[in-house]
Amino acid sequence: MSDVIRHVTDLDSADRQALEHLLGARLHEGQSLLIRVLPATEDREGRPHAAESGGPLPEWCNVYEGLSDNTISDLEQVILKRAELSRPSE
Repeated sequence: MSDVIRHVTDLDSADRQALEHLLGARLHEGQSLLIRVLPATEDREGRPHAAESGGPLPEWCNVYEGLSDNTISDLEQVILKRAELSRPSE
């Protein structure tokens, strides 16, 4: 697939708002967007990742691997309690 280039001044307001939401930043009149769609590939475990993302994540990123949803939820409650993030905001 080829690259798509759009100048901010050529965007209608709905497209501009959608792109600003996607980017998380405001677009300015003197800017252009370069949009590239990359093919998905799979890592050794069959998990999809972008072809140019820099490769699969390191093993230490899989801290919840093998745990059930209930176990993860219980663990999260303990973590939030210890971090004092579970109390209501004032």
